[in-house]
Amino acid sequence: MGRTLYDKIWDEHVVHTEEDGTAILYIDRHLVHEVTSPQAFEGLREAGRKVWRISSIVATADHNTPTTGWELGYDGITDLVSKEQITTLDANIKEFGAAAFFPFLSKRQGIVHVIGPEQGATLPGMTVVCGDSHTSTHGAFGALAHGIGTSEVEHVMATQTLLAKKPRTCRSWSRARWPRAAPPRTSCWPSSARSAPPVAPATPLNSPARRYALSMEGRMTVCNMAIEGGRAPAWWRWTRKPSTM
Repeated sequence: MGRTLYDKIWDEHVVHTEEDGTAILYIDRHLVHEVTSPQAFEGLREAGRKVWRISSIVATADHNTPTTGWELGYDGITDLVSKEQITTLDANIKEFGAAAFFPFLSKRQGIVHVIGPEQGATLPGMTVVCGDSHTSTHGAFGALAHGIGTSEVEHVMATQTLLAKKPRTCRSWSRARWPRAAPPRTSCWPSSARSAPPVAPATPLNSPARRYALSMEGRMTVCNMAIEGGRAPAWWRWTRKPSTM
């Protein structure tokens, strides 16, 4: 049997695998935002550790930033908790560093899953993680991408690796053809409406309709929605019929 794109990316990034299947997976790109990173940075600080590979980190403030009132600067953030998280991210990046940082009020600041591809930080064949469940969005670019928890954010920062067990693969194949005017999320409904399996498998998304009718933005939407079906990580495969790559 040939290997899927998922198999290839996984195999190329495994550092070590234990007898029980637990693997140490090397991480290429670590996306960081203000909500799930404060405790992770504090953990590094308390342990006297540094970020293992600063060049892997792309950070932005996006979850708690207001969309209006920018003329007021940081005073435009009326929620005190949100303001503290955003200013804490600024301080942490100043202390620990990052390959790229798009803080609040930056012209290139935006949703982390948008600016990653937009700024060329998300590339095919990468392992991509972020402390956000919708990290599967980056699968649209042929990357193995999924969300991680705060303790895992610290682990990746400290070691550039992630402890994980290789999930099962669940191919999502659709023979339907949607008109180009139909929103991308239309193709998500049939699969996301099904009950999610007990263990979330990796999901290659295949179909002629998805290949030809969707823009890259549309493909990002479909991969973003993969997590809503309990299936993550997800990635895009350009195939005419179910087959390995």
